[in-house]
Amino acid sequence: MRRGLVHVLAWLLATGAAVTLSWWGVHTVMAGTAYDPPRALPITAAGATTQRSGPLRSPSARPTPSRSPSSRPPAPAPSRTPVRSAGPSPSAGATASGRIKPYDTAGGRAVFDLGPVSATLVSATPGTGWSMQVWKTETWIRVEFSRGADRVSVFCTWHDGPPHVDVGTY
Repeated sequence: MRRGLVHVLAWLLATGAAVTLSWWGVHTVMAGTAYDPPRALPITAAGATTQRSGPLRSPSARPTPSRSPSSRPPAPAPSRTPVRSAGPSPSAGATASGRIKPYDTAGGRAVFDLGPVSATLVSATPGTGWSMQVWKTETWIRVEFSRGADRVSVFCTWHDGPPHVDVGTY
């Protein structure tokens, strides 16, 4: 009886060690693969969001930023809570009623759905080494990419007419 109990105990210890070693090996290999959360950030109807970029970035030609915005409404304080989501999507209640237009900047990329009387942010992705904040109200959306003292803003307003997008570096 005692001999059988020793065999069962030895089998349990060996099996537990093998499962632990296997889990650790698979976990180490799978870290940093396709199971990481996406880098694109969908915008929700609630205020501000923040996300830091990862190391991967596909090289692409960057257009020259358009003129700087002349005046801006005061922006609410940004949230510093990281947002993780399943992928880019328009904000809650938004309909694709306009044209999808991307804005590539030195700090990242913002994609807007520009309708006749309003706009929605489809996605925003910071560049390598840049962080991002988004503010949204009923009449404007601001995406700010930052790295140290460098700031790049993509500012979309539609309070006095059709949506208009300004890109500014400061």
